[in-house]
Amino acid sequence: MTHKSVTGQAKQLFDEVFVDPYRRSLLREQRNLEDFFALLCFSELLGLPNPISYYTVELYPYFYEDFHAWHKRMGMEHSPLAGFPCC
Repeated sequence: MTHKSVTGQAKQLFDEVFVDPYRRSLLREQRNLEDFFALLCFSELLGLPNPISYYTVELYPYFYEDFHAWHKRMGMEHSPLAGFPCC
């Protein structure tokens, strides 16, 4: 047995025991954190005071592609931003 195959088997065992049972809940938590971060980034545009808007304005181009899916998940049928048409 080579060192590579032993570490590969150990990683597979670790994933099966510790990661796989919680994979769905971990992915859900990751999505919730990403939604919260998007809310922080877009809160100034939604009319909510945002103390970190100066730092998040640079991130808008990266979130533009995900904005449509985000506002649908948040229960908004159409884009809540007049200058951000995505639907």
